[in-house]
Amino acid sequence: MAEIEDGEDIICTCGDLPAVGAPAPDFKLIGANMEPMSRGVFAGQRLVLNIFPSIDTETCAQSVRVFNEFVIGFYATTVLCVSADLPYAAKRFCGEEGIENVYTASTFRSPEFAEDYGVRMMNGPMEGLCARAVVVIDEDGRVVHRELVSPLHAEPDYGAALSAL
Repeated sequence: MAEIEDGEDIICTCGDLPAVGAPAPDFKLIGANMEPMSRGVFAGQRLVLNIFPSIDTETCAQSVRVFNEFVIGFYATTVLCVSADLPYAAKRFCGEEGIENVYTASTFRSPEFAEDYGVRMMNGPMEGLCARAVVVIDEDGRVVHRELVSPLHAEPDYGAALSAL
């Protein structure tokens, strides 16, 4: 179990992020067009999982905008923005914002994703949603970077994630 600061409160997650060097857990998520997405879809590529509570919060939205710009120019690299938002909400947001370089995926049919990646918040006002985290997976499916963002309202360390690529 990990802890995240949220103002005066401490939010606990259901576990820990996968360890650096460990194989990344497989997942089954739903993409923006209701298509199934799994880790296998991105086999042979580097994958950045930008995990967050909801696209409809400013910090989460900003992380999507930043990764959308940062991923340009990285060869064989995909950024997958993961939340419990319905695919329609993520698609709407990306369309309104002109986001074209990242993919979005929803955990709404796959709550086990948050368990497998250790990011399900166990208490607090967003209990049950994913905590803000970044996991970078290499071409061989191994975790090369991980960050559980604390405090909850902070942005991830984009530079550290991208330098892991």
